[in-house]
Amino acid sequence: MNPILLGTLASLLAGLATGIGALPVLFGKGQEISHRFRDELLGAAAGIMLAATAFSLLVPAVELGGAWITALGVAIGGLLLDIFDKIIPHEHFERGKEGRGADLRRIWLFVLAVTLHNFPEGLAVGVSFGSGNISDGITVALAIGLQNIPEGLAVAVSLLGVGYDSKQAFTYALLTGLVEPIGGLLGISLVTIMHFFLPLGMALAAGAMLFVISDEIIPETHHSSHARSSTYALLFGFIVMMILDTALG
Repeated sequence: MNPILLGTLASLLAGLATGIGALPVLFGKGQEISHRFRDELLGAAAGIMLAATAFSLLVPAVELGGAWITALGVAIGGLLLDIFDKIIPHEHFERGKEGRGADLRRIWLFVLAVTLHNFPEGLAVGVSFGSGNISDGITVALAIGLQNIPEGLAVAVSLLGVGYDSKQAFTYALLTGLVEPIGGLLGISLVTIMHFFLPLGMALAAGAMLFVISDEIIPETHHSSHARSSTYALLFGFIVMMILDTALG
């Protein structure tokens, strides 16, 4: 299969996992999920993302391009996300509004917030497939898909909590994942056309994901009294993905 098509398809499937995670709200189960469990779900998602970033992006980037190229890519990726975070209007469930001109309907501010999370994930999947190592690409796509499931449920439950009905909550949670194929197509196109860009691209995707984990997801889980259990959930997610990454090796 064409590598560009394969990477885009993998990032699409990973993005659709957000909708899989949100499915329980369609069956009236979302109201039963506590704020604490939502924070733990996000913590586990952060742990999975962190392990995928470390083992499937940073380690190969160092092996291919060396520490300095990797460091540059991480810095650029984090800086780009910082710029987008300041410019694009969005709203977090706990931290409120951010970005410029945040006067859109509240639901679209939430969708934009999660979209900021998901674009770098799609980019990471695409870049990983661009390496030509299909097993690496599958590992990253699996990691992103796995972390999208609890994230999708957490987003849908949060939307229920601010007054949206179950169909709206599911639909909007699903929409946030559909930006990932765009990132996937961009990532694999860049490294396929310019193969020398591969280690820098992997590091850039890693830097963007690290920014999201530290600046967005973890703070969202530490605004209440559930910070400690969310931390343990992060450790659990990290361990699970570390084992899967080793097994898929």
